[in-house]
Amino acid sequence: MLISSIIPSKILRITSCMPLSYLNRLLTTGSDQTQQSQNDSPVSVKKFSIDQIKFYQENGFFLVKGLIPTDNISSYVQRFNDIANGVVTVPGLVRQKDISLKNEKPSERSVYKLQELFMDDKLFEYCQYSTILDYVQDIIGPNIMAIHTMLINKPPDTGELTSRHPLHQDLHYFPIRPADKIVCAWTALDRSFRDNGCLVVLPKSHKGPLLEHDYPDWQAVNAMYHGVKMKPPEDRFYVEMDPGDTLFFHPLLIHGSGANRTTGFRKAISCHYASSDCHYINIKGTSQENISKEIIEVAKKKFGIDVDDVSVIWKYRAQLVRGDKINL
Repeated sequence: MLISSIIPSKILRITSCMPLSYLNRLLTTGSDQTQQSQNDSPVSVKKFSIDQIKFYQENGFFLVKGLIPTDNISSYVQRFNDIANGVVTVPGLVRQKDISLKNEKPSERSVYKLQELFMDDKLFEYCQYSTILDYVQDIIGPNIMAIHTMLINKPPDTGELTSRHPLHQDLHYFPIRPADKIVCAWTALDRSFRDNGCLVVLPKSHKGPLLEHDYPDWQAVNAMYHGVKMKPPEDRFYVEMDPGDTLFFHPLLIHGSGANRTTGFRKAISCHYASSDCHYINIKGTSQENISKEIIEVAKKKFGIDVDDVSVIWKYRAQLVRGDKINL
């Protein structure tokens, strides 16, 4: 189901991909009558309105239009191209290829993801952008750590459908709790629409538990692209975005993206944030143990980090971007 963007002045230029019945009620009454869940507590907001933060709490996501300026978008795209094409080398920055293009030399076409953006001052500026942090603070509080950073470059699909990403929950990857104190900011760098593999989300799915994940039974799939093992419901929303639009979403929200069936790229930059009040958990014997073993293996191969406890790697990744460092 595709929900059109509507930007009324009464919601401060912020729009979301939401059910039409909800949108109509919000535009008509200026308020959200949805009952707040037991775990939701009153919040003091800097950027979101009370109605908007309640929508996030109820549905697990919220879309902010035009949050990142055009000049910033151009800068991030140029930096990606310079790194992907080998013009710039950034020690410690992880550059990943699409599995169907693994034999091609690094280029904009073959590099589908950069990770550990904190190793590059220019790209990490996104994670430190003050307006993003204001929204994040409304959700997780004032002590903010950047825990996972990516620039994603979904290439035109080669025909093997490796450009798609299975439906998953990001918390599957994180040995960090509580989940409500983690949020992702995901910003489109190119126009993102259904044909080029825009994000798809399952509203309210963040209210359920962390599900078991594994590799999907596909012809080919990129490393660490785990998906939920259950068959997800069909009630899903395709979030079409323009460059600069930013989606904030909960780590238990089930989401993914389809194949890029166009001849262009679909770039996005993202950062997961956690309150520094969060804590690490022991994932041995849980559904997260399989992905933790992969993360440990990659860290050893790429960085020579030889550890048994995956939280050591997450401590290395976690960077304070606002407030005080407490636990993480």
